[in-house]
Amino acid sequence: AIGTSLGGGLYLFVPPLRVFLHQAVRLLGLADVEALKAFLLSFGAWAPVISFLLMVLQSVIAPLPAFVLTLTNGLLFGAFWGSVLSWGSAMAAAALCFGLSRLLGRRLVEKFVSPSALVRADAFFARYGKHAVLVARLLPWISFDLVSYGAGLTPMGFWGFWSMTGIGQLPATLFYTYLGYRAGRSIRAAFLVLTSLFAIGILMALLGPFVKRHLTAQGRGDGEES
Repeated sequence: AIGTSLGGGLYLFVPPLRVFLHQAVRLLGLADVEALKAFLLSFGAWAPVISFLLMVLQSVIAPLPAFVLTLTNGLLFGAFWGSVLSWGSAMAAAALCFGLSRLLGRRLVEKFVSPSALVRADAFFARYGKHAVLVARLLPWISFDLVSYGAGLTPMGFWGFWSMTGIGQLPATLFYTYLGYRAGRSIRAAFLVLTSLFAIGILMALLGPFVKRHLTAQGRGDGEES
């Protein structure tokens, strides 16, 4: 309660902070890499620190797109340091969401994410058990922040959550950072192409078992007729 009151007071009575937050949320919501790049560069040597804070901000105020920031880090800081910055800041953000959830409980967490989203998180954890965090980090269409909040509402220990998060988020972090590093000005087109290919792959994976069962049943039917 004290932390919430302090944050609210700073927001209300420190105009530069309020302007910064409004601009940051707007840019993350727009998913505009070039605009976000210019925003970070305006802070000069403090750009990595601002990027770190934005990653934490987008995690707490779910669901803002984190991949845009990861792409921008690759574009600005290179493949290696961009990956280090994105991975480290995402780990800090995950720990904060987990800690807030564990400390505040479900009713207050619902102020950050919708109750229906938490219900879906409950079902996900019930299905995958202790491996839920690792599975979620490997699946890019599952909200990173929602999983962190959901994990804090389970009996899962922090270090188990922390290690699974670190391992699971590494492939996506490396991929998006390298994409940002290599794509440059064509980053939006490259991202759309790769996302489309990824979506097609997922669709094929989902339809594969159905098609296989259909062909097997058809083969059995043909065998019985002969």
